[in-house]
Amino acid sequence: MDIEEVVGDYLPLKKKGQNLWACCPFHGEKTPSFSISPAKQIYKCFGCGKAGDPIQFIMDIEGVGFQEAIRHLAGKYGIEVEEDETRTPEQEQAQSERESLLIALGFARDFFVKNLSTSEGKSIGLSYFKERGFSPSIIEKFDLGFALDGWDHLLTAAKKSGYSEEVLLKAGLVLQKEGDPSRIYDRFRNRAIFTIHNISGKPIAFGARILTKEKNQPKYINSPETPVYHKSDVLYGMFQAKKAIRDQDNCYLVEGYTDVISMHLSGIENVVASSGTSLTEGQIKLIKRFTNQVTVLYDGDAAGIKASLRGIDLLLEGGLNVKAVVFPEGEDPDSYSRKVGSQEFQTYLDKQSKDFIGFKIGLFKEEIKNDPIRKADVIREVIQSIGKIPDPLIRSVYAKEASSLLDVEEEIIHAELNKSLLKTQKDHYFKQKEEQEADRAFEEFLPVEKEFSVSEALRLQEKEMIRLLVNYGWEKLDGQEMHLSQYLLQETEELEFETPIYSKILKLFRYKLAQNEIPGADFFKTLEDIEIKTEIIDLITPRHEISTHWEATHQILINREEDDLALTGFKSILRLKRKFVRKMMEEAKMKIKNAESEGLGDEEIIEFQELYFTLKKVQIEIDKELGIVIG
Repeated sequence: MDIEEVVGDYLPLKKKGQNLWACCPFHGEKTPSFSISPAKQIYKCFGCGKAGDPIQFIMDIEGVGFQEAIRHLAGKYGIEVEEDETRTPEQEQAQSERESLLIALGFARDFFVKNLSTSEGKSIGLSYFKERGFSPSIIEKFDLGFALDGWDHLLTAAKKSGYSEEVLLKAGLVLQKEGDPSRIYDRFRNRAIFTIHNISGKPIAFGARILTKEKNQPKYINSPETPVYHKSDVLYGMFQAKKAIRDQDNCYLVEGYTDVISMHLSGIENVVASSGTSLTEGQIKLIKRFTNQVTVLYDGDAAGIKASLRGIDLLLEGGLNVKAVVFPEGEDPDSYSRKVGSQEFQTYLDKQSKDFIGFKIGLFKEEIKNDPIRKADVIREVIQSIGKIPDPLIRSVYAKEASSLLDVEEEIIHAELNKSLLKTQKDHYFKQKEEQEADRAFEEFLPVEKEFSVSEALRLQEKEMIRLLVNYGWEKLDGQEMHLSQYLLQETEELEFETPIYSKILKLFRYKLAQNEIPGADFFKTLEDIEIKTEIIDLITPRHEISTHWEATHQILINREEDDLALTGFKSILRLKRKFVRKMMEEAKMKIKNAESEGLGDEEIIEFQELYFTLKKVQIEIDKELGIVIG
């Protein structure tokens, strides 16, 4: 499995030098710091520190365990995974709560889909989908299904297949009756089922639409929040749309399930739905993984559009370029696409698409025509939206456009925009200040760390030693039969690393070397110890690359550490020993201070002083070798 292909399913990648780059999916950022190395088959974010191989990436982005990530990749690439035949289905479910919930939700999806083949499902569920013009291929593509009319059809079938009531409850598939916990029944009954998938296509929740005219019943019932379903981070149809969004470099954003499906029927696949909820930061980040362009599609209801304009500001704030399309009054993407047909529908989207400035001003055109006060309010609202845009160049372009459309001097727009930006910066500053003060107040209760600078310096030098071992351990020193790893470990044999993670890696290295094997990064990346894997990837991932033009074009020769590994190793050993000596000197000074305060005899104090000055002489000798001059 190639890491470029695995990560590319989730992120748009851009080549820079030997590596590929993207905005990190694990924390918010506007400048790419997420690096993928095809040569080393690893990824590393220089912003948040996330790192790993293809398996770790799936574990991180899908939130699954090691075994589930292996199965996911095996299924994608058609690799057969040998399972432990002694493991029962129950034990498999018990491997983790998340994996067991995904298995149960997969069972429920299959159950609802099969229900469309029953006589009840055909006459009610399938009939509804056909009325809406949904083809068999679309029904299969979106895993549409039907929940039978009854209290426990799913519950009975799931229990018969070995699923516990506890798992079904946690997955949001069944409910407990109030006042009678022993009474458990299906959440979804006599409704059309819309399966909600995660980004990799696994069912994580369901939306269920009523098909009868019962009173006091909601039109839709949705799955509750569960360990695998957080609705603020999910967009309906993203699994089916992600490739088209990346290819088209645009994402259509609609409101409901049927809007998404109808647009697929019209040949437009780069579409997702917020499923009737207000747009969230998590959903915006999800879109941004695949494109920076969003086109919001609004039903032909002016009052409803004005009430939902907050979503445009959130999209702008998230660094997305926003356009909008409004359908004729009384129409939505579903009804209008069925009314005019595929070709005319696509033409309408192309012609009616407006940037958010023109769209927003157009909404209030009639209101501001003869009302100067209302016009001033609209100008402020438009400026507030422009102020949400992170890119100053794009802000300037929109300010110029707003000036033209609103017939207001551009200087006034910029003056108001600066006021808005200043207020935002002040609010951000005071918010940060409050958080820092709260942190300081909390830190008063924490123990004060001593000798931080010396300990930290030692930690960094231990890290440097491990970095050399992992990157060049198997390289032979010039004119010698000795490998760099043998030289480094031989010269530091008497030293015990104090940083736990580096001590652990060093012990593994020494163990493998004793078996006449020199372990490289590939050995450590196969371990299931996540801490070691993450640290190793950090050590083998360079933050910057030297351009090939320096030597090829400009004939500027660059000295690299691998050009003289004997010298590099020698200096690293000296620096490491210097850090150990410095730490021992600090400890000796502390012993002298304690001896004096406790009133110990001169002999003890002199002994500690002699130790200190002996160590000082050693440090001076090391400094001479390293060329360090200290006055």
